[in-house]
Amino acid sequence: MRIGELSRRTGVSVPTIKYYVREGLLPAGQLTSPNQASYDETHERRLRLIRALLDVGGLSVAAIREVIAAVDDPDRSVHKLLGSAADRVVPRYTEEPGEGVVEARKKVAELIARRGWRVHGDSPAAEALAVALAALETVGHGGFAEVLDAYAEAAERVAHADLEYVARNVEREDLVESVVVGTVLGDAVFGALRRLAHVDASVRVFGTGG
Repeated sequence: MRIGELSRRTGVSVPTIKYYVREGLLPAGQLTSPNQASYDETHERRLRLIRALLDVGGLSVAAIREVIAAVDDPDRSVHKLLGSAADRVVPRYTEEPGEGVVEARKKVAELIARRGWRVHGDSPAAEALAVALAALETVGHGGFAEVLDAYAEAAERVAHADLEYVARNVEREDLVESVVVGTVLGDAVFGALRRLAHVDASVRVFGTGG
């Protein structure tokens, strides 16, 4: 297909497609003449992945380039491939950590050890959790850490459900897109479900209040 048709099928403008090619995110089309190139379904699939990483995952072009490199690396295991994608959609904190974050990191490390999770304590997700716990401490709700294990247990169940869904996709690009979309939109779904459950739990614990 010509670049115009690729644009129509994906909803990505021609100038943007050319930009992705220049940035190394999208392979160049096969030249059919000095001024024409042909594209196929692999380009369409890659474009949809790029848009998912950009629009849903909120990744930068540089981060997308890293994920694309992982997808194209045949020696990268599925576990490492999914890890590369997941780590990119977790907020990263570059500020110098205060004492609160340092103490919170200890709680996170203890949680990881207690749950027997095979994850690195310095992963972006672990750091995001430490920052959140430190913020809770700052606003006077440090006791929230007491329910961490209950949250962790729920998170384990959700994670297993996520991976069971992801495992249905056999293509590497489909796997990455599932992780990105599932992580970002899955967080929104889980947050909404949590709020619905809060309403129900509030009625059961406190009553309707008349």
